[in-house]
Amino acid sequence: MSNYPIIVFEGVEGSGKSLHIKNLEKYLKKKNISYQKLREPGGTKNSEKIRNLILNKKSNFDIKSDLFLYLAARNENYKSIIQKNYKKKVILIDRFTDSTLAYQHYGMGLNKQIIILINKFILNKINPSFTFLNIVNMKNLKLRLKRRLNKNRYDNFNVKFYNRVQNGYIKLSRNKKKYLIIDSNKNINENKNIIINKINSILSL
Repeated sequence: MSNYPIIVFEGVEGSGKSLHIKNLEKYLKKKNISYQKLREPGGTKNSEKIRNLILNKKSNFDIKSDLFLYLAARNENYKSIIQKNYKKKVILIDRFTDSTLAYQHYGMGLNKQIIILINKFILNKINPSFTFLNIVNMKNLKLRLKRRLNKNRYDNFNVKFYNRVQNGYIKLSRNKKKYLIIDSNKNINENKNIIINKINSILSL
């Protein structure tokens, strides 16, 4: 197989992205397709340490500090995972560059161009091949977060914040062919089939 894309799943908390990426992982295993999965923040040993700092409910970082921690974790992933597996395996990423823009720019108001510039500096022209953007209505988001047993710092923002972030994601996806919006308010199996069909098309299966 010559086509090894970078596939990203984006979305706010409770949007179902992590479930969909697990289902896709199972599908790729079944098809004997080589892949590498990682999450952001997290992925490498160092990135997981940074993740624990960011998401710890006792942490109280300034928004700029949060941004640079996320970017530091991404740099570790790039050096240790993405760069080594690029065009050698399908790379599945649970949140990536659009998350930084959605949360830190649209959600928190930090400068968009600075975020874009540093991402380019870190990733050295490597970009996602395709992005599944998972959206959820705020009623379902609140319900799903309420059911979570192990909440982290980013599970405790107000609905207005999540709404700003999700609207930011939607703005980023507009008029772009390499995006597919998944309505996570709909049936899980229906969405699973939509994702698998798109992956078959991307991988020419």
